[in-house]
Amino acid sequence: MSQKFAQIVDFETRRFDELKSLLGRFEQEMAGESGGPTHRILLQDREQPGRYLAIIEFASYDDATRSNERPEVARLNEQLTALCTKPPAFINCDVKDVRELK
Repeated sequence: MSQKFAQIVDFETRRFDELKSLLGRFEQEMAGESGGPTHRILLQDREQPGRYLAIIEFASYDDATRSNERPEVARLNEQLTALCTKPPAFINCDVKDVRELK
């Protein structure tokens, strides 16, 4: 069984609504495609206005790698970066434990 993989994207933007709309259109376009993300969480930093974190989960590191090689994903990354006030930072993580607490 492969290990789940998550990527954390740390980014800053003044155009969050546009960014969220772009993500929604991309997710609709990619619906039904295999190997893409399985979950996405968008977080807003309460202490630093304009700073956000996206947690994107994949079934495996290999799925994430294949997804990142798609031209549609490269195009999305360019469009998302254009909406940011500085280049996003990416943190790659192996998922070790997930629990629903309530």
